[in-house]
Amino acid sequence: MRTIVLTGGGSAGHVTLNLALLAPLARAGLSPVYIGSVAGIERALVERAGVPYHAIKVGKLRRYRSVQNLIDPLRVAAGVAQASALLRRLAPAAVFSKGGFVAVPVAAAAWLNRIPLVVHESDLTPGLANRLCFPLATRICAAQPETAAAIGRADRVVHTGTPIRPDVLAAERAEGQRRFGLDPTLGTLLVIGGSLGAEAINRVLRETLDRLPGDLQVVHVCGAGNRSSAHEGRPRYQQHEYIDQGYGHLLAAADLVVSRAGANSLAELLALRRPALLIPLPLSASRGDQIDNARKHAQLGFGHVLDEAELTPERLIHELERLRSEAQAMTTRMASEGGADPAETLVTLLEQVARGATR
Repeated sequence: MRTIVLTGGGSAGHVTLNLALLAPLARAGLSPVYIGSVAGIERALVERAGVPYHAIKVGKLRRYRSVQNLIDPLRVAAGVAQASALLRRLAPAAVFSKGGFVAVPVAAAAWLNRIPLVVHESDLTPGLANRLCFPLATRICAAQPETAAAIGRADRVVHTGTPIRPDVLAAERAEGQRRFGLDPTLGTLLVIGGSLGAEAINRVLRETLDRLPGDLQVVHVCGAGNRSSAHEGRPRYQQHEYIDQGYGHLLAAADLVVSRAGANSLAELLALRRPALLIPLPLSASRGDQIDNARKHAQLGFGHVLDEAELTPERLIHELERLRSEAQAMTTRMASEGGADPAETLVTLLEQVARGATR
């Protein structure tokens, strides 16, 4: 079997898309190997999936002053050297990058070793790491048609959509209720702060619990280290730092979702037709990509957007009531969406690149 190197990390969103490709890669006779950081979240997720994992040094390119900015270029250079040695040994037919700063040294190493590189951008506007990788890429995959225009490399950009993990696509509502001990006679509110958590969402949700309707139970994914001992054992409320196994079933069991607005999360919400209140990362903590993602999702009628600066218990209650009243109409609109399988589209492109058919 031919080897394909996958890379990407820093958050779960940079990993789950790669994991969504595993089944179609196997069907295509392509064997995946992963290159990631030493201690990033990608390591545990990839190793749990049974994919061979190789760790390299990683630096972060910051937009603010930090003493680490003097050290990280050395880490990036070391990562390029490590990735180059790995690629020469693994001899992959192609490299697929989902983004995040771990991808930069791997992309540079692929270019130095003349190995075809495919980069995927999930957001409406590209992030810094991917923008550094685009000039090195054989093909650039865009999740949204608008992204292709933002990238501006029409000769290399392909609109592919965002692959969804098979376990999410095959999720069942009843199984989610069983696994998480949910009462099927109650509505379920799923609150997701992302793999890294969301302090503002966590705080306001917990302040709001006493005021939520009595026919609503809450599953709160609060992020690593963010469990509240004061809320353990509370009726109709459960908290989890992170959910990997069974997440798709849990999403299928949810009637309403409160979430950040990462591109992969929105693709999963759309695939399972879950109405959502989106609270994107503010500009003070991001480049604004989640704000763009959330606005488009809402413009299509799939959910509502609430700025974090406006998040209070009173406003959260109001927005949940509004979301609940419009949930059926949103579900109907999402059901009309469809098209080619993004995972199969991406793997077909990887096969073509690996054969040299697109050079």
